[in-house]
Amino acid sequence: MSSSVLPDFYDLSSLGWNDSLAAGLPSGTLPARVARVDRGAAEVLCAEGQLTAHYSARVRRAAAADPVDLPCVGDWAALRRLPEGRFELEALLPRRTAFVRGGVGRTSQGGLSGDSRGQVLAANVDVVFVAEPALHATDTADLGRIERLLALAWESGGHPVVLVTKADLIGDGLGFLMDEVASAAPGVDVHAVCSVTGEGVDLVRGYLEGSRTAVVLGASGAGKSTLVNALAGEAVMETQQVRAGDGRGRHTTVHRELIPLPGGGLVVDTPGIRRIGLYEMGEGVEAVFADIEELAGECRFADCGHDSEPGCAVVAAIEDGTLPERRLASWRKLQREAAWMASRTDARLRKELQSKWKVIHKEMRKPGRNRP
Repeated sequence: MSSSVLPDFYDLSSLGWNDSLAAGLPSGTLPARVARVDRGAAEVLCAEGQLTAHYSARVRRAAAADPVDLPCVGDWAALRRLPEGRFELEALLPRRTAFVRGGVGRTSQGGLSGDSRGQVLAANVDVVFVAEPALHATDTADLGRIERLLALAWESGGHPVVLVTKADLIGDGLGFLMDEVASAAPGVDVHAVCSVTGEGVDLVRGYLEGSRTAVVLGASGAGKSTLVNALAGEAVMETQQVRAGDGRGRHTTVHRELIPLPGGGLVVDTPGIRRIGLYEMGEGVEAVFADIEELAGECRFADCGHDSEPGCAVVAAIEDGTLPERRLASWRKLQREAAWMASRTDARLRKELQSKWKVIHKEMRKPGRNRP
């Protein structure tokens, strides 16, 4: 762990331990919470302090079959004490929530392609802080990135909150930026935070009352580690100064780590996320685009494509300015990606998508078709 002073033991309840978890603990094992993972082992926090526990053969086999079953930060684990005094991570307890991303790219033919194996970024998380930095008044937030992270946050089972960090850098443009971000996050709390001056830090800390666990997600330089340090009241994570030219931070955190906070609660700091693929989407995309879903219910036709159909409430909202056209494009993009992810395990959906792309490619090969 990065904290300068580590306790000799941990009160399990302060780490989030409860009777429900205790009921699932295998006999003869010690409960511990995963704070950091390494190849074949994990740093864990437990009643005996901070320990290193190597994975059992059972855990290694499960992870080889599906990386989602690999221990991750925030997991609760069952440890077994070996005769020589070492500890083995024998099993993971069922996850209450899990923030999982998939690896999705594009094929050379323009269709979606992806690795069906997901990656768990954090487990048993109550709150998902999506950090988006405020830079200069001429800059706009990456609303598409916010929407994508919120979709994953809703799907994880955690409670999403958007934090506009580095709020001191944007001056009079902060109000406009906050409105812009709020338009991409319906039903989600949006707060301005400046970790250097302390603005908004106590408000963020309030989400962690009752030994709750939060994860901070965002791009490199979004001020995630600085926020964690502000919450902890000391430099528990390494940070770097922002660049003088554009106010952007530089990538510092290289691993995920669970940090117990002195005032209660826990927070997971994460490296900057470059690629954020959806994974087994259910209602996450619908939750992020609740405004479009509500409008779609008012369309004249139940199967409206929100393009040129008569009586389309979505198109009408774009035309009168109440719905940004960018938002509809983002909704369509995430829906396509979510459908592709579902098709990898659903033979019928996979066949439908393959047929769709065959038609598109055939149309593109027709003689006389204009090409860029």
